[in-house]
Amino acid sequence: MLSTTLRTLRHRWPTFVGSFVALSLGVALIAVMALALASSQDAPARGPDRFAAAPVVVKGQDTLTVPTSPDDPTRTRIHTRELAQPHPVPDALVAKLRRLGTVVQDRSFAVRAERGPADLVGHPWSTAAFAPYELDAGRAPRAADEVVVSGDWARPGTRLRTGGGTVRVVGTVAGLGFENAVFHTDARAARLSPRSLQLVVDAAPAAVREVVRASDGGGVRVLTGDARRYADADPDRDSEALTAMNALFGTAGGVSGFVSVFVVASTFAFAVARRRREFGLLRTAGATPGQIRRMVAAEALAVGVLASAAGCVLGAYGAPHLAAWAVHQGLAPRWFTIGDHTWPYHAAFWTGLLVALCGAMAASWRAGRTGPTEALREASVDTRPMTWGRWLAGSALLATGAVTLVLALVTAPGELLQRKTYVSRPMLLITAVALLAPVLVRPLARLVAWLPARLPGAGGTLVRENAAAGVRRTAAVAAPVLVTVALAGSLLGATATLGGAKATEARERTAADFVVTSAGDTGFDEPALRRIRAVGGTTEAAASSSTAVYVLEDGVALIRSDARAVEPGPFAATARLPLAAGKAEDLDDDSIIVNEEWAEHTVGERVDVWLGDGRRKSLRIAAVMTTGTGDNGAYVTQRNAPAAPVDRVDVRLAAGADPAAAASDLRETVRTSGGTVLTKDEWVRGTDPTADRTTRVGLFTVLGVALLYTGVALANTMVMATSDRTRELTALCLAGATRWQVLRLVAAEALTVVVIGGLLGALVAGLNLAGMWGALGLLSVWTPVVIPWATLGAILCACAVLAVVASAVPAGLALRAGRDVPYRP
Repeated sequence: MLSTTLRTLRHRWPTFVGSFVALSLGVALIAVMALALASSQDAPARGPDRFAAAPVVVKGQDTLTVPTSPDDPTRTRIHTRELAQPHPVPDALVAKLRRLGTVVQDRSFAVRAERGPADLVGHPWSTAAFAPYELDAGRAPRAADEVVVSGDWARPGTRLRTGGGTVRVVGTVAGLGFENAVFHTDARAARLSPRSLQLVVDAAPAAVREVVRASDGGGVRVLTGDARRYADADPDRDSEALTAMNALFGTAGGVSGFVSVFVVASTFAFAVARRRREFGLLRTAGATPGQIRRMVAAEALAVGVLASAAGCVLGAYGAPHLAAWAVHQGLAPRWFTIGDHTWPYHAAFWTGLLVALCGAMAASWRAGRTGPTEALREASVDTRPMTWGRWLAGSALLATGAVTLVLALVTAPGELLQRKTYVSRPMLLITAVALLAPVLVRPLARLVAWLPARLPGAGGTLVRENAAAGVRRTAAVAAPVLVTVALAGSLLGATATLGGAKATEARERTAADFVVTSAGDTGFDEPALRRIRAVGGTTEAAASSSTAVYVLEDGVALIRSDARAVEPGPFAATARLPLAAGKAEDLDDDSIIVNEEWAEHTVGERVDVWLGDGRRKSLRIAAVMTTGTGDNGAYVTQRNAPAAPVDRVDVRLAAGADPAAAASDLRETVRTSGGTVLTKDEWVRGTDPTADRTTRVGLFTVLGVALLYTGVALANTMVMATSDRTRELTALCLAGATRWQVLRLVAAEALTVVVIGGLLGALVAGLNLAGMWGALGLLSVWTPVVIPWATLGAILCACAVLAVVASAVPAGLALRAGRDVPYRP
């Protein structure tokens, strides 16, 4: 049997080359994503940036700590959340620290400068020495209109227009890579950013800790050594980057793994199924069903081992390129590289080998039952394309998809809007439809070829009958198109539909004509708000601030809810909240507006919350909003968030007011404070998550590599299918068809198969998007389903080109190589 296996591998090399290519690329894809995922588990140790040379940093309270003991009073659990509005170091403590040594108060605030980097951040000059920054040109700032900048984007003598006025660059320092800094005098920085949340003390750390401990600092932290990095801006950026990369590469790995397994299994099963006559001859020669199965298993093992090993080598080569691309696109931090991990290679190798063996063995059970008379059959009609196992598996998966969809709609429709759900559900339906495809292929083939079959000539009829007769071949070739269209339609359609739903919610939540947003963390001060309210044609200008509230649910979970602090009167005039109960006009300093996701959401009841600055307060529920897509946060009054800067003003115009004139006046009003004036439509478009470049690039990472692989798999399967039809194509030429007529027939059949696969993929995508639309409706968000027609059309065109080329080229070569084929011009 081993010699037979080796001769078969040598004789039927096109089939095994196709299987080898599909498996090696699939293993490479799994290895690349697994290596990227493994490398995103740990971040390198990071020291302090801005305060690397600071002796001691004292930081005000910036966390909320809530102890709970729900089950055992002797065992207390500590819940910690970051405060939305951190506290400054208390003045009394600052006075005591000054007795120990020099105290330098730190301030950080956003700076907008014409022709400057977009991420400029301002600091007092006295903090520059703690990084340390050193002057490489010019001098230190001495006047309010003088600054020192980092980097080489401005030179001494340059005048810059900023949100805080025109300033002159008097010096530069070398950039240190972690920020683009603008240093003002200490007095000017204090005016631009009055709140100081941390300070540097030039004293012994032990003495500083003793003073803080004796003063009962109430959450004040003393930072020394590597802990000083917690005084840097966004100290958790590495952990946040790891979380984002885990989500990205985990999702991409799941999609890529599914596509690889799907394509490899179908390719190996197709490679075995197309050898029906060969197995019939072996049975005629005396081979037993067990010998047939063992031969198929040996072939799959030989190809699987070699292809999986080659795929691991390709994966090791491709993973660093993926990491470099992710860093270049801003999806990963600069320190991200592929680490020295071994488990991804084991996972990829054994997954590829196991899938190849399973796909081949599943088909070999049917091959072992091939009767000797199969060798005498010349017809290629699949009389029984569906086995009981295929019926059972396909029906079970389809029923599972339907039942889980109904259960989700009834119990938790919001789960259908989660990424893990709308990424995984298509895989279930794709597998179900692929298993049941032989049932659908024949009627679809007759439908697609209905018009061509009625045109003059026999070409259309041949296309229809060949596709309908060779059901297994058509289903196998259509499988890569099915997975390509289904994944692209489901994922792109889901993200676009969800983005449209969020935009719809944002549009319906406000009755404002303009939304004015602040440039930095300092927000709009009271004079700026008075100037905005004084703009001609304005009837309401509702100022609001970003904050948060925290609630302890069931005594065990401290939940943070994003909130906005608003002015009750103007807010009620400019807001159109999706209320399920209550009225927005009832909001006051003793109440809160929540949504239906809250454990307690009954109007009139009281709920204990911690405000954005950590204060605990009992508030009455004034109104309850619908759940929506999850963006319906809580609302409190500005007195419940006094430290939150005003970062948004909703402006409503009087009837008959000129919008263009009002927009011009608003822009001129906020120009000095660096604000941005957006029309309602512009602001709504900005809330669409799909408009973010990083989101689009991440989605391309999830889909792009997998779809590229399915394209290669489509071409590979077409070559395998066409190379087995040499006798059939030769017979057509002997019957009088010209070589070009045969090639046109092959190309038309390829196009038919692509359309069939596209229709099956569209069916899967449609079912998934219909489920999401139903979930949105149950969550009171009525928005149309967004189908990415242009993208799907481009994908189908690319599949059609690949299929035509991959079928016509081997067919042309086969006809040219056949000496008994007469030449007909």
